[in-house]
Amino acid sequence: MTPRPILTAEAMRAAEQRAKDSGSSVTELMERAGTGLAEAVFRFAGPMPALILCGPGNNGGDGYVAARVLAERGVAVRVAAVSEPKTEAAIAARSHWGGQIEPLGPGTAAAPLLIDALFGTGLKRGLDDTVSEQFSRLCHDAVANVACDLPSGVETDSGDELSAVPAFDLTVALGALKPAHRLSPAIHKMGRVAVVDLALNVTSQWHEIAAPKLPALQPDGHKYTRGLVHALAGTMPGAIALAATAAARAGAGYVRVSTSRAIEGLPSSVVQVGDGKVNDPRIGCLLVGPGLGDLPQVLTLALTSRAPKVIDADAITHLGDPARLKGQDAVMTPHDGEFAKLFGELPGDKPARALEAARRSGAVIVYKGADTVVASPDGRLGFAPPAPAWLATAGTGDVLSGIIASMRARGLPAFEAACAGVWLHGRAAEAAGPGMIADDLARAIPVALASIA
Repeated sequence: MTPRPILTAEAMRAAEQRAKDSGSSVTELMERAGTGLAEAVFRFAGPMPALILCGPGNNGGDGYVAARVLAERGVAVRVAAVSEPKTEAAIAARSHWGGQIEPLGPGTAAAPLLIDALFGTGLKRGLDDTVSEQFSRLCHDAVANVACDLPSGVETDSGDELSAVPAFDLTVALGALKPAHRLSPAIHKMGRVAVVDLALNVTSQWHEIAAPKLPALQPDGHKYTRGLVHALAGTMPGAIALAATAAARAGAGYVRVSTSRAIEGLPSSVVQVGDGKVNDPRIGCLLVGPGLGDLPQVLTLALTSRAPKVIDADAITHLGDPARLKGQDAVMTPHDGEFAKLFGELPGDKPARALEAARRSGAVIVYKGADTVVASPDGRLGFAPPAPAWLATAGTGDVLSGIIASMRARGLPAFEAACAGVWLHGRAAEAAGPGMIADDLARAIPVALASIA
């Protein structure tokens, strides 16, 4: 699967400008957008009677086009507007809508299907109180809600809610995904997200993480060519056992753990050794941090290794200066607390903070959370697709670090390995189901691997 590009508001405006420079008019782009919105709505809801809320800008213009197209398909459509359209294209779109237009207000009756075309990409302030009140009421009273591009009230680049945002069943992204489609808190209001192709020839260093392309297994391969993951144990054996198990189940040919005492619960295929030979040239990836505890000297040992490495959990806490990872070919996996402790209060939204952290450390950063992003020092950014809420349980981060270490040992570059790990982690959680614990998540990794086409 090809990763879907993600565009900021500025990048989207630039893409639209390139299309206009190549001969497409704003009116033509609006016609594509509104028709695509109508098509997505009809596939989703069929001929359900609809109320379309139109704003004064081009998002409202898309709504007028969608109203016309849905009506032509026999859908009973009403349109309510907050004001007169203010852009030339929106004015033209309104003129081609043959039905009535009612003012949005307390007298606006709800419909089974609510389509939000009030305000889309580029919104910088919340909705007026009176508009917000009617918007929330009509969404609440509808059977199903659909948003045009973004739910009104969402800030495009950060995913922040600038005013109260109702929950939607479907969001129809126009031209490309936007950061808000995959960032908290907005991600939890989007419902399903469909993308309408506007023929913009979009390219971006930012993308939604897709199913990985894994190296093919060679018929003459052996355990070392499949990849050796060497994990460094600490004071809490359960965490490193989870990480090592995950690395083995994710396809590493050989997983071994440096430990001064036997660790129970490891698969018999995982080898336990009493030394820490971190410069074995056969090591495909070194894993340090899960269950490390108060042993900063183990991290220091890991940083003497020339092998690619995954830095997680307590190893992040012991790192001190992020610049210690310069030249280490490392992937680091902080959650919010670890990120703030290591990098301080960086300015900007989550993508900006992740990219700055990657630049400062020279490492690929997997900034974990309900809206995980993967940042590379070269400016690439991967946004995780939605993952089950039941991932928020102890030990799942250890499983993620083990999967990433396995992907790295199997030969994927650091950024690609991190993205692959995030994708497999989410799909394994889906397979494991509600009520899972981290052990179940590790056992479900082969199911996630088998789902890759």
